[in-house]
Amino acid sequence: MSQDWWREAVIYQVYVRSFADSDGDGVGDLTGIRSRLPYLADLGVDAVWITPFYASPMADGGYDVADYRAVDPLFGSLDDARALVVDAHAAGLRVIVDLVPNHTSSAHEWFRQALAAGPGSPERARYHFREGRGDRPPNDWESVFGGPAWTRTPDGQWYLHLFAPEQPDLNWDQPEVREEFLDVLRFWLDLGVDGFRVDVAHGMVKADGLPDVGRTGQLRLLGTEALPFFDQDGVHEIYRDWRKVFDSYPGGRIGVAEAWTPSPERTARYLRADELHQAFNFHYLTAGWDASALRAVIDDSLAAMAPVQAPTTWVLSNHDVQRHVTRYGGVPRARAAALLMLALPGSAYVYQGEELGLPEVLDLPEDVLQDPVWERSGHTDRGRDGCRVPLPWTADGPSFGFGDGGSWLPQPAGWGALSVERQQGDPDSVLELYRRALRIRREHPDLGAGSHVEWLDAPADVLRFRRGAFTCAVNLGADTVRLPAGEVLLASGGYRVDDADVLVPPDTAVWSRRP
Repeated sequence: MSQDWWREAVIYQVYVRSFADSDGDGVGDLTGIRSRLPYLADLGVDAVWITPFYASPMADGGYDVADYRAVDPLFGSLDDARALVVDAHAAGLRVIVDLVPNHTSSAHEWFRQALAAGPGSPERARYHFREGRGDRPPNDWESVFGGPAWTRTPDGQWYLHLFAPEQPDLNWDQPEVREEFLDVLRFWLDLGVDGFRVDVAHGMVKADGLPDVGRTGQLRLLGTEALPFFDQDGVHEIYRDWRKVFDSYPGGRIGVAEAWTPSPERTARYLRADELHQAFNFHYLTAGWDASALRAVIDDSLAAMAPVQAPTTWVLSNHDVQRHVTRYGGVPRARAAALLMLALPGSAYVYQGEELGLPEVLDLPEDVLQDPVWERSGHTDRGRDGCRVPLPWTADGPSFGFGDGGSWLPQPAGWGALSVERQQGDPDSVLELYRRALRIRREHPDLGAGSHVEWLDAPADVLRFRRGAFTCAVNLGADTVRLPAGEVLLASGGYRVDDADVLVPPDTAVWSRRP
């Protein structure tokens, strides 16, 4: 691929704990990923994004980092990481690693030093330590995981954590913090990674004075309204510095923002020519199975990216949201949604297991839940474990081929039928649908490339657009529709050709090409 490979890449997300376990401890690891690189290359993706594997107490599945330059022994070693990058490149795959700059682990050496040094010290200045308002926290900010965003230390001060108490927020107003992360970027770029997915990319800078929000239920405002702790304009100065580092390395190294913002236009600000390269399109992810809603978010997303000349990204699921098979209401809709996503211009993200049609696991026993959301919510929110259950590779055997020692979360008894082994070679399977779609996307330059779609006439519940000689039609309604056909390249479900038309059933997508 070109230096701008990321503009139309299909990137596969690996949740490292749940992908493949090589040592039988029930937890996925880097050597497990290495062993499955041929599967990813055969699937047809261009890159793999790997969730955090750094040294960590695992209070939040590795998103609480104690050492940004070390691999946690649970996942392997630094040599394993290096070998993984080498093998991925040999297989034609780029590697994107997760970076967590908004907060560290409370076990990070910096935070240990901050607690020991006491109020007013340079060590505490690396974080947000404040005096309280009597016995109350310094302000009314709420943790994304539930409860207040402040924890009191034995000496009476409070420290900020927008997530779990074990994840204290860094103070990015401090030059030392900025220099530290520039060095961390260089460390992994020197090791050979092709880019970084930036966790909570919208969170590092807080509004001056840390003002109150003035209302409760702040999580419900995420991505819809302005908040004093998210999407502050000061974050863009950070990314301008990072972009200089990326551009100093050969081969098209990139930054991808996890940025929850109130609008696509605010998201686009992270993608100006001297900042990051991509941002996850959460506005698309959160749209329902509705033709008008999806068309609106597609149009808005493409329009917002045009002024900054950044590619739009499309994503249906990830490790933080309910899997879209369940969210949309079944496999037929999920199959159609995959063809819609892969037909749109820009870059697409595939979350591990969606190519198998895995549903959300809704009935995990309470005693196995590990997401901190479960505890922080007082056992009212089951959290995100349901989309993180380890993958089934084989139809039977220990943990369906995930590893020889079981799996850290229990897999449903029926998942053998959804395994890679069972679906491979079955032309009607979700896996083979993804493989064919990704192969066609590579073979036809009208797919992926570009920055716009040409909408075509269609019934109200149908999305139909043209990209060069290629047409995508998706029936989101309740009735079969008749549409002009051309040559059918791929369909997500049953269809029938009648003269020059194609009959498209409900919850079905069809790719076709003009003769």
